[in-house]
Amino acid sequence: MLDLGFIVAAIIAVAAIILIIKTAVVVPQQNAYVIENLGRYSRTLKPGFNILIPFIERVVYKHSLKEHAMDIPEQVCITRDNVQVGVDGVLYMQVLDPERASYGIGDFTFAISQLAQTTLRSEIGKIELDKTFEERSSINQSVVEELDQASEPWGVKVLRYEIKNINPPHDVLSAMEKQMRAEREKRAVILQSEGERDAQINQAEGEKRRVILESEAAKQQQINEAEGEAAAILRIAEATAEGLRKVAEALLAEGGDKALQLRIAEDYLERFGELAKAGNTLILPSNLADMASMIGAATKIFQHAEDR
Repeated sequence: MLDLGFIVAAIIAVAAIILIIKTAVVVPQQNAYVIENLGRYSRTLKPGFNILIPFIERVVYKHSLKEHAMDIPEQVCITRDNVQVGVDGVLYMQVLDPERASYGIGDFTFAISQLAQTTLRSEIGKIELDKTFEERSSINQSVVEELDQASEPWGVKVLRYEIKNINPPHDVLSAMEKQMRAEREKRAVILQSEGERDAQINQAEGEKRRVILESEAAKQQQINEAEGEAAAILRIAEATAEGLRKVAEALLAEGGDKALQLRIAEDYLERFGELAKAGNTLILPSNLADMASMIGAATKIFQHAEDR
């Protein structure tokens, strides 16, 4: 009897342990377990320790609430200008509603992957090949908007989509390289011509400035010379006037007329001597010997001027 009781007790203990294992559920952080009660949705278990009703409740679906990255395989897309390109990408999504993710669709991962491929083909077909590289951001945004709208009933949030590679055919790549090389050469020629133009403009501006400065310098030189000549003429005129005043004062003094006669005689003889040296032929006045009369005439002229 003791052995039978021990066996029964052991069986009960094992059954209790199994029952605890089956009914006790520990949900990890950032996870959610969907529970069914006799085949119907009952509740969603949150992270932590949970107890299920034995043989009635069971865990049907397990979802991770973390952001999940899904690779979208490469596919052939046709651009607006009928060029085939291979495009692949990566999609980031997150389960927000475990219940709808479990019962809204059979496999939301497969569905989102297929929808991403079809949406990408549609977006690539709207633009030309040359713009596919520069329109990556707009293409990614359009794919995210379409997928997020479609996946909302499934309890899944599409966060972002990124195109990884765009692979045109080899002949198209070769043509694009030639086009880019031609564009670079064109820009180089334009930059060189603009540099030469700027150099010529600078040279012309420098020449213009030099001519202006030279003309201003010449103008200032002429002004200075004119002012100097005017000052010199003024000084000469002032000196002549002063000399004449001195002569007049001397003539009015006592014996001034005698000095005038002597000065006139000296000038007369000096000029006559210069005429004699200038040539072989000399015409003499008839009254050359009458020097006294000539001096007298000059004196009378002076006296007449003084009387006036």
